[in-house]
Amino acid sequence: MTEAVTITRDGNIAVVTVDNPPVNALSFHVREPLLAALETLGGDASVAAIVLGCAGRTFVAGADITEFGKPMRKPELRDIIAVLETIQKPTVAAIHGTALGGGLELTLGCHFRVADVNARLGLPEVKLGLLPGGGGTIRLPRLVGPEMALKAIVSGTPMAAPEALSVGLVDAVFDGDLLSNAIGFARRKAAEGGSLVAVRDRSERIANADLARFDAEAAELARKARGLEAPLACAQSVRNAITLPFDEALAEERALFAKLVSGDQSRAQRHLFFAEREAAKVAGIGKEVKPRPIARIGIVGAGTMGGGIAMAFVNGAIPVTLLEMNREALDRGLAMIDKNYSISVARGSLTESAKAKRMAGLTATINYADLADCDLVIEAVFEDMSVKKEVFGKLDAVLKPDAILATNTSYLDVNEIAASVARPENLLGLHFFSPANVMKLLEIVRGEQTAPEVLATALALAKTIGKIPVVVGVCHGFVGNRMLSARSRDAEALLIEGALPEQIDKVFTDFGWPMGPFQMYDLAGLDIGWRNRKARGETAAIADALCEQGRFGQKSGKGFYLYEGGSRIPLPDPHVRTLIEAISAEREIERRPISAAEIIERTLYPMINEGTKILEEGIAARASDIDIVWVNGYGFPVGKGGPMFWAELEGFGKIVERLEHWHEQTAKDVFKPSRLLRRAAETGKLPANI
Repeated sequence: MTEAVTITRDGNIAVVTVDNPPVNALSFHVREPLLAALETLGGDASVAAIVLGCAGRTFVAGADITEFGKPMRKPELRDIIAVLETIQKPTVAAIHGTALGGGLELTLGCHFRVADVNARLGLPEVKLGLLPGGGGTIRLPRLVGPEMALKAIVSGTPMAAPEALSVGLVDAVFDGDLLSNAIGFARRKAAEGGSLVAVRDRSERIANADLARFDAEAAELARKARGLEAPLACAQSVRNAITLPFDEALAEERALFAKLVSGDQSRAQRHLFFAEREAAKVAGIGKEVKPRPIARIGIVGAGTMGGGIAMAFVNGAIPVTLLEMNREALDRGLAMIDKNYSISVARGSLTESAKAKRMAGLTATINYADLADCDLVIEAVFEDMSVKKEVFGKLDAVLKPDAILATNTSYLDVNEIAASVARPENLLGLHFFSPANVMKLLEIVRGEQTAPEVLATALALAKTIGKIPVVVGVCHGFVGNRMLSARSRDAEALLIEGALPEQIDKVFTDFGWPMGPFQMYDLAGLDIGWRNRKARGETAAIADALCEQGRFGQKSGKGFYLYEGGSRIPLPDPHVRTLIEAISAEREIERRPISAAEIIERTLYPMINEGTKILEEGIAARASDIDIVWVNGYGFPVGKGGPMFWAELEGFGKIVERLEHWHEQTAKDVFKPSRLLRRAAETGKLPANI
């Protein structure tokens, strides 16, 4: 055959092996010889059964997504599956590693599936804004039932081999030599004889489906989809598998796929897929730069951030020494960590033994000397430069020479902190997002003197604990918080001129955000911003007045909204409306209707503008890095691909024109378009190299 597809024989069992590193994607140069191999073996009387497997570390892990949006070259995956289903001898897929997307769909064309005990199987296309386009939504319900199929396809979450066996997706699981076991399985099936039923012809799991219950499940999933099209299309296609003849349902699946793949949402989600991989490529950090070994992490500060960071590392099986200034604060921090794990146990997402193991990974102390054996220590104390410098001075004195120092600051100058220690080359920022044990984003702040191997160590650690790292430069607020500040700069003016918190927040949630800015302020605590404004000598009339009244948000039961009886549900508060209107009157501002379009222009457009300034200054290496920061750290809608991707869809020319309008109206610098944004308006896109 070819290098990508080979045929070997074990007696009368033919073994077809796909070898397309690194993940055996179903590229055209695989599909063409694979189809030929199956057609040849299907008609070979000397072959009693066919085993389909893969070389390397995994089974087929999906389609070649670089082919999406381009004319598909024949044969397609559907053609290969159609041939598999005509073969009148046992066909067995031998699955190791991962069988994802088109890889799993390929196995559904076989009569049988066997898997290594550590294999994982799934249809994750929904995460790319798509549905399975090779019959997955139509065949999977026939094996596992429609409700299980709906859950698997709409979540996109792979299942482990033992679970796949229990629900009927695979026919056997082996712990050992998979290929030998698969060949033995195929030989037994060939010897048994009897009729072979293709998955497409199996109807027992869908014949008596409870459509009412299915529709209720689908409606709940639609509610959680938050405006995303792909989950709804997946649910519709699985429903078609129940209600339509097979070939008709298959045709409908393909039509839904074609509609999604050409839409903006899928383009956005595919952009994020590649952007996440690009973000891991950092200038000056090649394969020759080796990360330092990290056996133990130290964390200074056991508050909300420090405790969350500690959980992130022990969850990744890295032991942590947690330091606080006194025993009372330390006990309080440990109790909060224990409470968080207990909630997971109560929900069934963590076992008691797993909780005990993670808690055992924590060592608590109030003595800096106990950090001496740590390979990396993260400071997570109050956002005050003098406090942080004091902490790093103490760390500098006790840590071993090659230990790495990291600050979790969200906006302070990392270079100034580095200048205060004797090892500036060993210092960097590790900006986790709250709750740190949940949020995926990690902004890695590269200081002027940060050594390449220190940066490489941070990148490797992020991968170990399941974070998505983005390397950024030093500026006030780095990428995320600097743009957040720009987004917020005119928010209070919108209130004073005529809007209300609930109106602005609705514009944001209609856009696709999980919550609006005023809900976010209440969640974070209004006192935090109040304290920061006081430190900088700044004011915010409405927010300051609320804080002076003891309205700090959810923690006090009232802020921009009311939270009754400890509820987290925000309720519009007439008192806040009266306060806003009084401030408007005091400033002699006649309130007027504020449109949704104006709210977008005065919040999101300045954020885009700030993003282009960040690119101009080299704080972010790529526009796509900014998108990764905002989608994973701040809740920017996945279906819009991040702020910079969305800005191109919105139109850079339109954004510049409206910013200029608001700059003329307000004279605020936040509305003054950057040089790079004006350049993008002329060309229609941001340049690849800034």
